[in-house]
Amino acid sequence: MGKVVVMGVFVADAAFRAERTPRMGETVLGRGFVLGPGGKGSNQAVAAARMGAEVHFLTRLGQDAFAEMARGVWKQAGVAAHATPDPDSYTGAAFIYLDDATGENAIIVSPGAAERISTADAEAHADLIAGADVFMTQLEHPLAASAAALRIARDAGVVTILNPAPAADLPAEVLSLCDYVTPNETETEALTGIAVSAIDDADRACQRLCDLGVGTPIITLGERGAYLHGHGLVPAVQAGAVVDTTGAGDAFNGGFAAALTRGCDALAAVRVGCATAGLSVTRAGAAASMPDLAEVEALLN
Repeated sequence: MGKVVVMGVFVADAAFRAERTPRMGETVLGRGFVLGPGGKGSNQAVAAARMGAEVHFLTRLGQDAFAEMARGVWKQAGVAAHATPDPDSYTGAAFIYLDDATGENAIIVSPGAAERISTADAEAHADLIAGADVFMTQLEHPLAASAAALRIARDAGVVTILNPAPAADLPAEVLSLCDYVTPNETETEALTGIAVSAIDDADRACQRLCDLGVGTPIITLGERGAYLHGHGLVPAVQAGAVVDTTGAGDAFNGGFAAALTRGCDALAAVRVGCATAGLSVTRAGAAASMPDLAEVEALLN
């Protein structure tokens, strides 16, 4: 297995399960609550580590109980943490609403200290980034930091992955640093202006992303699977009843990145990503739902 370096955010996920969201001024009774580890970058790092990769995670944390939660999660998963302590801020947190009937979610993220990840953080870890096989980042922290880290990785010949979440309109100079970009349908529309409701839409959106400089776009399509430019739809891998979709995209990205370090081509790595996500949604939580390599291999076989 090779080395994956991830820059991103850790947040503590406060997940509330209910029949519906409340209207302004209204209180509804919930049907469940879980407090656990989350944040796209952290989830992706945990997923890649459980898939057997050597994983290093770059972030910032407050000095509080949620920071201790983060360190415990990374230690258990085998993630090497490079977390700058920030006593002037707090460790991030997220409110997650879970639809009790479908497991679908809506999320509010407050990144806290991770909002202060900067180009200086990327430059301070330049040797680590340049020594990776795969570098992966997202948009929950400042874009300038992601762009700086992607540039370091690109200049060193490292495979680069950008998961452009939350949705944003990105400049071509950032997209051109990416070997792979992995948006979902909402994020794809933000990047390209193309609403993805059919496979033909996914193909047109991928071509638009290529025109903007992306090496290989991959659009994640939830229960349908993922659309890999040049190959078409890679079907989802069903592993059981859906319990919680929180972190499914992170599971895909972590599994995909780890598979690339094993020498898989893009198509095989997308299949691994789909299986990783397929298993994750059968369990509650984000980081807690990430499967290990043996589980994914058993599902694929």
